[in-house]
Amino acid sequence: MGRIPRMTYSTSMVLQALASGHRYGFEIIDAVGVRSGTVYPLLRRLEEARLVRSRWEAVAVARSSNRPPRKYYELTSAAEPVLALARQRFPAPHLSRDAERSRV
Repeated sequence: MGRIPRMTYSTSMVLQALASGHRYGFEIIDAVGVRSGTVYPLLRRLEEARLVRSRWEAVAVARSSNRPPRKYYELTSAAEPVLALARQRFPAPHLSRDAERSRV
């Protein structure tokens, strides 16, 4: 496993957004409310630490929606203890799974 990033507010919010089902960059940015210049480097660091894995969407799927392919992110099992720390240090009820369900 790579070096785990410091548990900053932004790190915590991105982890919690991923845990609540937000999967691609702009969706995470909208959920967390921080700039792309913060989110994308943070996602790369989380991936290097093997807390997050990513995959590119199929080009055909993106083209059928007239947009560029999205890079989808998800937490790995190694992220569980780090996510627990994130939730303890910077609680974000608006990013909980229950909050996501109530918006649907």
